[in-house]
Amino acid sequence: MAQAKFDSKMLSALEGKIQLIQKEEGAIYLVGPIQLPVNLYGETIVFQWYCWLGCDEVATDYQKVIEKLSSSNLAELQQSSVLAYGDFANDEEALIRMHSICHTGDIFGSKRCDCGYQLKESMKMIVEHGTGALFYLANHEGRGIGLFSKAMAYLLQENGYDTVDANETLGFEDDTRNYDDAIAVLRALRSKPVTLLTNNPKKLEAMQNAGLQLSGRQALWGDHSEFNESYLQTKVRRSGHLEEEVACPNV
Repeated sequence: MAQAKFDSKMLSALEGKIQLIQKEEGAIYLVGPIQLPVNLYGETIVFQWYCWLGCDEVATDYQKVIEKLSSSNLAELQQSSVLAYGDFANDEEALIRMHSICHTGDIFGSKRCDCGYQLKESMKMIVEHGTGALFYLANHEGRGIGLFSKAMAYLLQENGYDTVDANETLGFEDDTRNYDDAIAVLRALRSKPVTLLTNNPKKLEAMQNAGLQLSGRQALWGDHSEFNESYLQTKVRRSGHLEEEVACPNV
């Protein structure tokens, strides 16, 4: 595999754009911001895009980081990213969405879930609000069970299992998603309170347990259809998803 070619133009373009976020074990490398024009409901909106990569080894010299990554097969690994809008670091009020990747809903527009709707609607809400960020979490497919296992769970759902029972029958927990890295990146990008766009109490709990300053939670329901009615009911009945908006006192 080819090695990175370090010339002055390349180094100048990347200098200051790769940030090291220390963890208890290893580190997160955050690259960005990058201007990303997005087609959102027929209108072109320019977001600031970041991508992050978790690594076991810590290198503070970004040239060494680039050299190491150029010899790694990153296409085989999953990386998460952030779309930020407005002055995300400094504005007083900001919306955030921690969005778990959904290959079928986000890419293909599947009506079996509401994920594709939530992705686009949260981006629209952030733009209308004026400031915010969407965290796109690439290792969260199927609530953490992966795409292949999700496909098997779908077959079980076609035979009468609900979402929770299908996952558990295959030997998985209902929800194994972890938000630690996303929270670390959020802290690197913003220190002021945020309003969380979610129906999931586990996401809210993860933010609060990490000591993040939350100014509130906003529900994100929609795109109900005959294809996802049972799925949405299971979210509320089995997974405790919330429908009302609530204030979030910091504790």
